[in-house]
Amino acid sequence: MTARASLLLVLALAAAFAAAVLLPLQTLGTLFDEDRALALALLVELRLPRALLALAYGATLGAAGAAVQALFANPLASPDLTGTTSGAALGAVVTAYLFGFAAPLALSVGSVAGALGALGLLLALAGPRAETATLLLAGLAISALAGALTTLALALAPSPFAFYDAYDWLMGSLIDRSLAQAAFAAVPAIATIALLLRLAPALDRLALGEEVAQSLGHDVGRLRLQIVCLTAFGVGACVAICGAIGFIGLIAPIFARRLTKGHPGRAILPAALIGALLLIAADLATRLAPLGRTLPIGVVTALIGAPFFLWLVAHMRWRLRP
Repeated sequence: MTARASLLLVLALAAAFAAAVLLPLQTLGTLFDEDRALALALLVELRLPRALLALAYGATLGAAGAAVQALFANPLASPDLTGTTSGAALGAVVTAYLFGFAAPLALSVGSVAGALGALGLLLALAGPRAETATLLLAGLAISALAGALTTLALALAPSPFAFYDAYDWLMGSLIDRSLAQAAFAAVPAIATIALLLRLAPALDRLALGEEVAQSLGHDVGRLRLQIVCLTAFGVGACVAICGAIGFIGLIAPIFARRLTKGHPGRAILPAALIGALLLIAADLATRLAPLGRTLPIGVVTALIGAPFFLWLVAHMRWRLRP
């Protein structure tokens, strides 16, 4: 990625983050005139945690998507299409509603365990270098199974209001989160991205084939385990706080690889920046949409990502035609 492209991405992300904290300016200005303390509380306790969560979660989805796509050598691999986010959501729901552990740490442990289980099952079903059709079928099957088990867990929960309580979270939500919760998601997210960046050279060489990567001194089995564990750790921690948000991990790496001329490992950092930018933009759309009510952010990303996914599948099919 060129220095100019990097600078533009960073500036766009900084502008989006500032907009997420400050917009709408008219409301904020009026509140500052009437009650300065309340206005500062609005910024620090409501808007800033929401913007930080969008930044951390989007960056994690982008980086994790780039790593998973490089691992499977498949542009359709992403945390949501491989069942990672669905597995993480299942783990969190089981931990909170069946076992009764609703603390952030317990939810994170449950989410990471669910994400690990989904990725492990995907590797067992599809293999490490799965074809597109096999990967899609295995990922969709795992996502459907995790979704059904999540519904079953909520139905069997002791609380009769479990479905209502979990609805906003299951659709993805950044609303009413504290700075402590933002930090709880951001710290694992930053650690995950940093560790994935260390694996970027190995992923670039893995694109040349497993034999080539091994001849250059990389343990492919260990690399695969590291990618699976790091992806589950970062995504699981964010899902525990914000719920499942789809398609960011699919879209961001595709654009990032265009900036890095197809190098899958080098795409991790730009994918993180693009993912953060996309999720902040989606959150702004939910807040500023003139509908008189707040939309779940997962709905917005799905409305944008699903048509893009369909176009990508059709485009890949056209390219395979003789």
